[in-house]
Amino acid sequence: MRQRLKIREVAEAKGWTQSKLQRAADVNSRTMSGIYHDPYRDVAYSTLAKIARVLEVEVGELVEMVPDEE
Repeated sequence: MRQRLKIREVAEAKGWTQSKLQRAADVNSRTMSGIYHDPYRDVAYSTLAKIARVLEVEVGELVEMVPDEE
């Protein structure tokens, strides 16, 4: 199993664009772009916490476990 970020899906469902979320969460634009383009990217918990706070969700709602590709 590996971790997959659902930030893009959650943000879009709540009406947030990538750039607005990046600014509101005070996350580096390259980091946010990487998150949006690579949902398997390793991201610091502090970054996830800032994004979750803006989206008004728990950090756990931004992550899901998926089977490893074989």
